[in-house]
Amino acid sequence: QVQLVESGGGLVQPGGSLRLSCAASGSISSIITMAWYRQAPGKQRDLVASITNTGDTNYADSVKGRFTISGDNGKKTVNLQMSSLKPEDTAVYYCKAVQHIYSASVFLDYWGQGTQVTVSS
Repeated sequence: QVQLVESGGGLVQPGGSLRLSCAASGSISSIITMAWYRQAPGKQRDLVASITNTGDTNYADSVKGRFTISGDNGKKTVNLQMSSLKPEDTAVYYCKAVQHIYSASVFLDYWGQGTQVTVSS
């Protein structure tokens, strides 16, 4: 089992910056990927950025050049530095961890509770 706790959401003006953090606890040694997703009202939950335990990163086209994902592989924490924020970035942001159960060749997804990010003047 893995538990995720997010922090750092809030209200920010367009063009501003915000940093989200997520800390994993429990069976963290088997986590292979951590990611941030977001879900705006009435829309599906979409990937924002991800980072693997080898440091490989992936970004949605809409945030490339504005958001940076980073993490501590030992502590299994992941951060999302968001800059040049736009109103369309407004959403609930969720942290996700992917756990690999090697003995069973199973991948399990865990989600945080979500944190609200609102970009508005």
